[in-house]
Amino acid sequence: MTDQVKPEGGQSSRRLLALIPLVAFLGLAVLFFFRLGAGDASKVPSALIGKQVPSFTLPAVEGTDRPGFGDADLRQGRVSIVNIFASWCVPCRDEHPVLSKLAGDQVLNAKGVRLIGLNYKDEPANAARFLKELGNPYALIGGDKPGRASIDWGVYGVPETFVVKGDGTIAFKFVGPLSETSLRSVLMPEIEKALR
Repeated sequence: MTDQVKPEGGQSSRRLLALIPLVAFLGLAVLFFFRLGAGDASKVPSALIGKQVPSFTLPAVEGTDRPGFGDADLRQGRVSIVNIFASWCVPCRDEHPVLSKLAGDQVLNAKGVRLIGLNYKDEPANAARFLKELGNPYALIGGDKPGRASIDWGVYGVPETFVVKGDGTIAFKFVGPLSETSLRSVLMPEIEKALR
């Protein structure tokens, strides 16, 4: 009889051992599920906050009537809002009316604040068509087709928006599409801080 008990006990132990990876997987899945919704992606910290903009020069986007720009354009004593966008980016299309509103803000314009576009990994013809269709709110717009300048800025997706002080110091980074709410409650206070 003892011979019969041992095999059953051995099978139970093997079953329990086989369940350990499943339980571990389910535990990790639950943890990842809850962590996925935690935090605000727009508040992703940037290693460049408080540092000078990287050195770069971008050509104008062919087919637009705005000049390109470089780091020297961001050190001219005025606050700049640099928006990284692409014509293939659906959230960029969604945020475009908010950017147009920002560019048309007479109070900010009087203070010298300007909106600058950085076109990320895009075909110039597509970018020009995008801006012709939706309007071009940018004072300057540079094309970064290879994405090198954007990498130097620490960009890992589009859209992203930076507030740059007049001396070229990056003051703030917003990740994701701007909405009316985030413009009013997040970006505008950061622009006001940069103006001080």
